[in-house]
Amino acid sequence: MHELTETELAEILPGTWRIAATNFPMWLSGERLQPQFTYALLSQSPLTLSDEVAFVTREGEEQQILGKDVLRRGEFVWRGKGLLSFARSHWHVSGADEQRTLLVIRFSKSIATPAGIDLVVREGSSYPHLRRVVASSTEELGLSPEDFASLGWLGVQ
Repeated sequence: MHELTETELAEILPGTWRIAATNFPMWLSGERLQPQFTYALLSQSPLTLSDEVAFVTREGEEQQILGKDVLRRGEFVWRGKGLLSFARSHWHVSGADEQRTLLVIRFSKSIATPAGIDLVVREGSSYPHLRRVVASSTEELGLSPEDFASLGWLGVQ
């Protein structure tokens, strides 16, 4: 597995990513559907991204969580905006496929969430047999067999 550099992260992350598999209870509960992240580059040094997490409630209401991510010592520190300005979390990209359209993001435990993994796919990318692709690329994606087994798949093959 190749660890992504700050320059690679600045090139790869901006854009919209849908969560295809996860072990986070907030995405697996059925209360929040169609989760996706949208990142935009704010600064190259230190690498800083705006961060929008969007989802649809079970009742069909679109919601979003806004924040900002700053890369510090190999991991991003997320800080919420508005009412969530007190909230922080830490995350990093633990692996990517060769095309850089499939990423594994690992989150550290925070006050509000457990540690976990999101497998995200760049908007517009197609993986007809995603589960099979991931199963055959676990090392490249930075996933252990236990990590893979812990994932819940959100409407994908």
